[in-house]
Amino acid sequence: MSVIKHPHQRVAILIDTQNLYHSAKNLYKSKVNFGAVVKAALGNRQLVRALAYVVNTEGGEEGAFFEALEKLGIEIKTKDLQIFFGGAKKADWDVGLAVDAIKLAQKVDAIVLASGDGDFVPLAEYVKGQGCQVEAISFGRSSSARLRETVDDFIDMDEHPHEFLINFRGKRNGGLKKQIQKVVGTDTDDL
Repeated sequence: MSVIKHPHQRVAILIDTQNLYHSAKNLYKSKVNFGAVVKAALGNRQLVRALAYVVNTEGGEEGAFFEALEKLGIEIKTKDLQIFFGGAKKADWDVGLAVDAIKLAQKVDAIVLASGDGDFVPLAEYVKGQGCQVEAISFGRSSSARLRETVDDFIDMDEHPHEFLINFRGKRNGGLKKQIQKVVGTDTDDL
């Protein structure tokens, strides 16, 4: 993949929170360090907006998590969990994220999808066709191969899980964690 990244590039990062959360939980039995995800996705470029798409659960216990994301400068878009007759539950932000990406594509140089969801392939193709660079960051093992092929750049979080996971039991890089704590001014275990 050939991708252009430079300091004057304006970037929007759209975070499919559920996708990253479930990938980290299933692959590593750990939680995502969203501050590190934003930092890696942005690089040395200009952040225009970082949006996290989240779901309000029945118990409402996610308040501290939402607050931690906001402290990182990530805007929160919430939606209530839908519960259908018979107990089936649905919480899907794909259309909302796609609409925001299309709107933002005219205002930024690059859109970064923090997701490995193959449902975003048509979105990536469309946004690229509008002249906007499209990148993705996710855990490679749980990411769509077609999405990885379609985007201009893919950051595989599986290559350095210690940088993107909280309390990861494998190889650690304590320097990054301390650096993020210093910048954010909070314990990264809250993220």
